[in-house]
Amino acid sequence: MGRVQVMKREGKQLAPGCAVDSEGNPTTDPNKAVALLPFGAHKGYGLGLIDELYAGYIGGSLPEIRGTSRGGDGEKRGSTFYFQVIHPDAMMGNDYVNGRSQKENVKAIIEDVLGHGNEKCMLPGQPEARWGSLSKEHGGLLFTMAEIEELNHLAHEVGAEQWNLADFKSVQV
Repeated sequence: MGRVQVMKREGKQLAPGCAVDSEGNPTTDPNKAVALLPFGAHKGYGLGLIDELYAGYIGGSLPEIRGTSRGGDGEKRGSTFYFQVIHPDAMMGNDYVNGRSQKENVKAIIEDVLGHGNEKCMLPGQPEARWGSLSKEHGGLLFTMAEIEELNHLAHEVGAEQWNLADFKSVQV
């Protein structure tokens, strides 16, 4: 829920339909969000359900629904994760249609996703890559004022030295 924390710090609302509150009701308020909803409507829900079933079947943990465990007081609590890895050679034997390479196929898919009016669509890791490039361009990590204030608040809580805002250069991005 890292993006929720960022939106909370920046005083911005969440996109509709991406989070629920403690009662399971949809919310756009990052202060009330306790769980994220699956992406992709019914298909995203199906993918999430399959992952939850595999994690419960393989790992033995009960699901964590809306931030609360379904187990009783004596129930062992633990995190179970399910990762699925498929080696492309096991599926295709590296023979792609029309002699294209794996890289060419992936490029074609990404171009298709980002085309047709979807130019503003974000790919996984894209915001992080953008901030990484900007950090490199400006010679160091970039923080918003809200992030620096939050870090100073945490430093104060643990008795550590706080950052002096005058020591930071200002960058417009």
